[in-house]
Order: sequence, then structure tokens, then C-alpha cells
Amino acid sequence: MQTLRFDSTSVDATEEFLSTAYTPMRIGGPVEDARVRIDRHAVQQFSIDRLSFGYDMAFDANGLPGVCLISMHSGTLVDRTGGEERVYGPGETFLLTPPGTPYRGEVRSARYTIAMFDADLLDALAPAGSDSPGPVRLTGARPLTPAAGHALGSTIAYLRDHVLGDAAAPPTDLLAATAAQHLAAAALAALPHSARTEPTRTDSRDATPATLRRALSWIDAHAQQDNITVADIARASYVTPRALQYAFRRHLGTTPLAHLRQVRLHAAHRDLLAADPATTTVTAVAMRWGFAHPGHFAAHYRDTFRTTPTTTLRRRP
Repeated sequence: MQTLRFDSTSVDATEEFLSTAYTPMRIGGPVEDARVRIDRHAVQQFSIDRLSFGYDMAFDANGLPGVCLISMHSGTLVDRTGGEERVYGPGETFLLTPPGTPYRGEVRSARYTIAMFDADLLDALAPAGSDSPGPVRLTGARPLTPAAGHALGSTIAYLRDHVLGDAAAPPTDLLAATAAQHLAAAALAALPHSARTEPTRTDSRDATPATLRRALSWIDAHAQQDNITVADIARASYVTPRALQYAFRRHLGTTPLAHLRQVRLHAAHRDLLAADPATTTVTAVAMRWGFAHPGHFAAHYRDTFRTTPTTTLRRRP
């Protein structure tokens, strides 16, 4: 895991750091108190940064390499990209700019969190393709509903504080990959996007029991591998991602990634049964199998096994 901290009162140094860490940009505006602090944690396909500006800062920046989400904690951010003005305040979570799109605006004495992830994850997690030419993309800055915005902000905060926040205990590759996918899935759930969900006639024809058997066998053999996407499972099953999704929905009433989660959940259950409670924790087992959020892990575990993971770990033979 990459970690870094920037703490400065120099506008020139801040401009240089932001240009190196994000994308080439120019900053300006009258400055009386130039305090800036930035903390970054990055793994594999995503990064989460906490930023604090003690002054108003105008910016004019090139496009970013990935999807950039912002959660505001205090102050405001004004986006003037494309000649429009959109103002975001405390409690809001939004898409700053699509990948590769120049952006401009102003940060006004703000504290906020930036979460960035590879845009390829959108295609991997919304494998039905796009209604418009090109890859799946997010098509709106603001969440579909206030509840969706709150859920997205909560996801970012949890990944920042509990997955990437402890430099002394960096996440495993599997946990990091699962966390990146979770962030991308949360963005797709919260924000407008171009994904198409209905299968074609060919996809419907290929959604056979044989396709499902190939997929189930591959998932069982590769469950501990990180960065598994629907596209990976579809490729191993010799069908399109849409056909794979439809096969799982038609024959099992679930999705490929939900089934993968169940396979990992059963693996965690076996590990808990075999573990010594004096030397093993529930959190360690959950993270070993890619469950970034202990609360979510416990909820899925109770739904599946009708008991808690702690009870399983502390059972007596």
C-alpha cells in the first residue's frame, strides 16, 4: 500500500504536489492562510485521499486518469466545468469529472475526501455493456437520490477509515481488489450511468445449464484469487457477460458475484470452524476472504448459517 502526507503553507508547493499526485493543474486566487494538508492511501486499482484547505483556491486542471468521487465534510466546492456552476457542500458526495475530462472550479476553505478508481471496473461490474458507443460510463455528477448519495459517502468513509486507514496493517491483495470493486459497484448503484441490463437473443440462447456448470466450477477453483470480475467468469465459461448474468438469474435466481461471495463465505466458515480462537480473529478470517466490512460480513454470515461468526469461532467441539 502506498501512503503519503503533504503538509504545506506554500501555494507553489501545493500546485506542484497536486499536479504530480492528480493531474497537471494551475491554482490561484487571493491567499491569506495557505495551509494545506493531504493524506493519501492507495492500493492497486483505487486510492482514497483526505484533503484540507485553509483558504479559497481556484483550479484549472487536465483530465484525471480514473473515476473521481468527492465527499464533502466542510466548506464548499464549486465546479465550473463546461461553463456551468455547480456548488457542493457538507454531506454531499458526487462525481467530480469523468476520466480524461478537463475540469475547473474553486475549493472554498474545504475539507473533503477524494476516492479514485480505474474506470475499467465499471465495465467489469456492469457487464451488460453500454447503451451508447464505448465503455460503460457514469453520466451524471449527483446521486440519483439523497439516500443513494449517503450510501456512497458511507462506503467511501468506511474504505478510507477501516480498509486503507491502517498503514501498519495494509489490506491483502484479495481484500484490496474486493474493496475496489465494492467502490465501483457503489458508484454504479448511486449515480446515473450508461449500462444496459437486458440480454440479447443470443445471450438468452447461451444462458444454459452447461454455461452455469462451467461458471460454478471455475468460481470454486478460483475463489481466493483477487480481481475476479464477471468478465473473467464469462470468459472462462465461453459466453458473454450478459449471457452469464442471465444464466445465473434464470437457473439460480442470483448473480455471478453474489454466488462468488457465497463461495467465499463458506470458505470463511470452514476457516472459522478449524481456527483456534486464541490465535485467530473473525476480522482476520473475513479479510482473508475479501470481506472489507466486518458488519456486512457478519450480516451475510448470519443470513447463511443462522449464527454469528464469533459463535462459530468460539464453539466447543
